[in-house]
Amino acid sequence: MSAQSLERRTRNYLSNNVPQIQEHGGHFEIEDVDDETGEVTIAIGGACSGCGIAPMTMKAIKQRIAAEVDDISEVTVRQASGPRAAVMPSKTDEMDQMEEYEDYNPPF
Repeated sequence: MSAQSLERRTRNYLSNNVPQIQEHGGHFEIEDVDDETGEVTIAIGGACSGCGIAPMTMKAIKQRIAAEVDDISEVTVRQASGPRAAVMPSKTDEMDQMEEYEDYNPPF
């Protein structure tokens, strides 16, 4: 295990590698981190509402953070709830089937 906590490394990764979320008025929150199992739950919200590629961005975060942050074994990325909720299109499954999104690679 790294000297920094898994939560801190997760937060640093998101802040440093996915600044577009905050630059575009969105936000992320780390809801849960299990240091023993390496499971992390991240919620995104704010201006992610209504963004047509938000589901694919969520998918990219899930894949990349697990690959790039040591000790993460599983990542769940979901829409934030409550007053900071994001109302995003639920098109992830549909987009997964579209050829134009096969190699989708957001700029982070």
